[in-house]
Amino acid sequence: MKGDLQRRLRGQSAIKAELLKEDQAAFMPLPAAPFDASRKQATRANSLSLVRFDDNDYSVPVCWAHHALTVKGSWDRVEICRDAELVASHPRCWDKGQTLYEPRHYLPLLERKPGALDHGRPLQSLQLPECFALLRRRLEGEHEHQGTKDYITVLRLLEKHSIGRVAAAIEKALVTGAPSPDVVALYLYPDERTEPGTFVLAGRPQLRAVEIAPPRTEVYRDLLAREVAL
Repeated sequence: MKGDLQRRLRGQSAIKAELLKEDQAAFMPLPAAPFDASRKQATRANSLSLVRFDDNDYSVPVCWAHHALTVKGSWDRVEICRDAELVASHPRCWDKGQTLYEPRHYLPLLERKPGALDHGRPLQSLQLPECFALLRRRLEGEHEHQGTKDYITVLRLLEKHSIGRVAAAIEKALVTGAPSPDVVALYLYPDERTEPGTFVLAGRPQLRAVEIAPPRTEVYRDLLAREVAL
């Protein structure tokens, strides 16, 4: 009896275990989706493909410059979206006045501004294996300015593939003695096959009236006869 009294809450007639059951019965059900501990705000990417969030700037792909976007900031990451599409993701920066670049976001600009390859601030943090520099020296040594463009074409493969995969393809291309963007791509996509497309007349009503004459097989017989005669 004394133990039950010790377990009672002050001013209550029931012990704690019984009160807990009463409280649990009165609880509202948990929401179907977990609580999203983040802050969202509407923003717009500027001409430098940067969006401002919590006094810091985060990069987005250059194709999204001047577009209205939504920033979602959680404790560890900052995600930038357009409607339901994830545009960019960065580690959350808790300092102030910082700019966080993702070098891959700016690779498309290199085709119009190849000089930015060595001097563009967003690309300074792009850490690449030594095989990339070796490929560039080979290409520029053999093709000069066109070699720089070819190297930029290889860099743009990083927009869709990891540095490790592209580096492995470059190393194989260097072994061939004639590296090029096409050779690198060949080693990057060794198992990919292009499925033949199916031609349909839907949306092409002008083609429905076209009639194709059946092939004349006798023409081939004439050619064979002439070959025998020769």
